[in-house]
Amino acid sequence: MELRKNLNYMQKKFFIKTFGCQMNEYDSNRIADTIKKIGFFKTTDYNETDCYILNTCHIRDKAKEKVFDDIGRLKKNYRNKKKPLVILAGCVAQAENSEIQKREPYIDIVIGPQSYHKINEKILEQSTKKEKIEETEFDSIEKFNYLSEIKNSDNKISSFLTIQEGCDKFCSFCVVPFTRGPEYSRPPERILEEAEQLVSNGVREITLLGQNVNAYNYDKNNKTYKLSDLILNLEKINDLKRIRYTTSHPRDMTDDLIECYSTSKKLMPLVHLPVQSGSNKILKLMNRKHTVEDYLNVYKKIKKTNPNTVFASDFIVAYPDENDADFKDTMDLINEVGFTNSFSYIFSPRPGTVASNLRQIDKDKAKERLKIIQDKLFYFQNEKNKKYINKTIDVLVENKTKVNNQYFGRAEDITPVFIDCNKNITGETIKVNITKTNKVNLFGSMVL
Repeated sequence: MELRKNLNYMQKKFFIKTFGCQMNEYDSNRIADTIKKIGFFKTTDYNETDCYILNTCHIRDKAKEKVFDDIGRLKKNYRNKKKPLVILAGCVAQAENSEIQKREPYIDIVIGPQSYHKINEKILEQSTKKEKIEETEFDSIEKFNYLSEIKNSDNKISSFLTIQEGCDKFCSFCVVPFTRGPEYSRPPERILEEAEQLVSNGVREITLLGQNVNAYNYDKNNKTYKLSDLILNLEKINDLKRIRYTTSHPRDMTDDLIECYSTSKKLMPLVHLPVQSGSNKILKLMNRKHTVEDYLNVYKKIKKTNPNTVFASDFIVAYPDENDADFKDTMDLINEVGFTNSFSYIFSPRPGTVASNLRQIDKDKAKERLKIIQDKLFYFQNEKNKKYINKTIDVLVENKTKVNNQYFGRAEDITPVFIDCNKNITGETIKVNITKTNKVNLFGSMVL
């Protein structure tokens, strides 16, 4: 209460915009929960706010440039009225730190993803000293200890829950070790407490998050807790209906985790397992620490454990020194596995990484390869979706759409489903008869 009194921030509004990954979405929710403690309340109108927060992503260069575009619009909108407090959070803040304030003085506070527990303190400091502030120290333990004391207020049907941060893999193209720091796994009891809180809020599906989520490893009382242990313990929460996790690494797909696809009744049969390339030469250049053969071994083990599982992945196209043979290897892998719900991007060099110094492939060639891969991935997605027509599937309903008597939910393999229904079914797991499909979505009606 004293902090709130000193700040005199009663009834002040904040707006938060999130770029990038699911972990940023989770972080934004926790930032919101934190600054509510000093009297702020959330608004969806960025033209009428006292505090404007950008939670940023640094995985590709375009993501960083979006930040400056966004602040440019903000400056224009507030040209003739009081400037809001502008906070730059997330991975761009961590990677660029005080340099970004030199480029854009409109930013008041720069705060990295391991320092969110200090955001109220920094807002207070800025309000009194009126100076530029930069806070980018790595301190995962203190951050999560602090956040564990603040109720997670997220009440969406499907919610994210961070269990692990950072990465020790040091892939040649990746900035995560520099923006999120070394691997850190949260205590399992704190994770379970937060999960129970979310479920009491009305959450029915939880996606466990980590930069390298299946590297989760926590030692306590001479026992090592792994991701598989968390899944099996989360399953005991009665009103929790579904469990997912992302993003994983092939090297950490251990047999105990694979076995969960057989023993767990709530773990969904979608494996999002980024491979990045189907060429062993490129994987070595990427320092991915796995081969195509390793990846296929995991794929076959999981399919043997549960034949209903489907695989999604990430692909980096036109990585430096990728030739036609390397690209063909990637296409061969896609054809063998039949990936769905996958993501593909042209290589984007990130400053400070090993790959940033490598010679890039011709842009037109890169775009050509990206189109080929995306067309093939959409083909497999479409073929999978067509198999659902005239079938009845389980769907967790997340919300009502703006269309009259239509609801949105997801199949077990995370495919979006639009359901015709004239009663409120939000939060329910229902049977849906699929009547039509397109490349991305399924459409159907509730089975009565």
